[in-house]
Amino acid sequence: MSIKNLKKVEWIIPICAIILCGIGLIALFSASYDSDLDEFKKQIVWVGISFFIMLVVMFIDYKILIKLSPILYGISIIMLIAVLFTEPINGARSWFNIGDGLFSLQPAEISKIFVILFLSYVISIIQRKGKNEINKIHKLALILLVLSVPLGLIIIEPDYGTAIAYISAFLLMIFVAGIDKKYIILAILIVAITVPLAYNFLLPQHAKTRIDIFLNPESDPSGAGYNTLQSKLAIGAGQITGMGILKGNQTQLGYLYPKTTDFIFAVIGEEMGFIVAGIVILLNIIIMTKSIKIAKSINDETGGYLAIGIVGVFLFHTLENIGMTMGLLPITGVPLLFVSYGGSSTITSFILIGILLNISSQRKNGMFNK
Repeated sequence: MSIKNLKKVEWIIPICAIILCGIGLIALFSASYDSDLDEFKKQIVWVGISFFIMLVVMFIDYKILIKLSPILYGISIIMLIAVLFTEPINGARSWFNIGDGLFSLQPAEISKIFVILFLSYVISIIQRKGKNEINKIHKLALILLVLSVPLGLIIIEPDYGTAIAYISAFLLMIFVAGIDKKYIILAILIVAITVPLAYNFLLPQHAKTRIDIFLNPESDPSGAGYNTLQSKLAIGAGQITGMGILKGNQTQLGYLYPKTTDFIFAVIGEEMGFIVAGIVILLNIIIMTKSIKIAKSINDETGGYLAIGIVGVFLFHTLENIGMTMGLLPITGVPLLFVSYGGSSTITSFILIGILLNISSQRKNGMFNK
């Protein structure tokens, strides 16, 4: 990458990510204080490793990754199949335990990168013959097939939250590619019909319970609704400036669970207050808007689809995690990227940023704003 290209890089994106990691580490310090700071220490290592990987990825031409995407996609499918034969953890077969529990690799997280790369590759090939090619049923079916295979395997684990992250990326990608409005309307109708059917006949009981509790958490305040109510209490108790690090009642007395992953935003709200919680939201918005800017300003369809797919991942994780901690969305176990504890999600997030930085370094004239 030349110095000229380095000047085009959207440096504000990694800066925002590092600030988010810093806030997350402070929250993890407090949240893991009662467990000898084990997760806090591990997360420092993961952030350092992830940042280094991001720098390496930033200097790899994203077009090379696109060319390799069929192979990477195949690897992701193999990993997603293999993980189904592991021992379940909390009812889900989602992790490979490496080094006697030293590190847990979540294939569904890493596979986000490979699937988005391959979707960008497939969509761009289809669109080369004309902007309306994606609206031909057999070609749209091919794109859906590419998504459906990993999606089905992730649902089998089961990991519904991560599955929706894939769908979010896919929807933004085909929207930008020019999907016809009739398909959007048809999709809305299908969802309207299948959601109640899925709720009554397909969803396991724990998933139904989460939806019921989302609609009425007070119906079971000491059971299924407990986590949501405690999270809302924590965020409300923080008020403007927070109760102080290591001083949050819900955080320090063990009422929040799991406080280092799913409910880390509640820890921030309680101990650092509305101001810092608002900064977390603002930083995520900046990352997404800058990523959209990259998608709009790259003179390459494949790069544009890839960037907007990454936006879809960031958008879903931000909305879902913060929404569920505030009781606005059902609990799905989705981490808050760059903030929650987790090696797989942290590494994946920084790799996605590395790809965005490489795309931004190659910007010329926008493909979507000509």
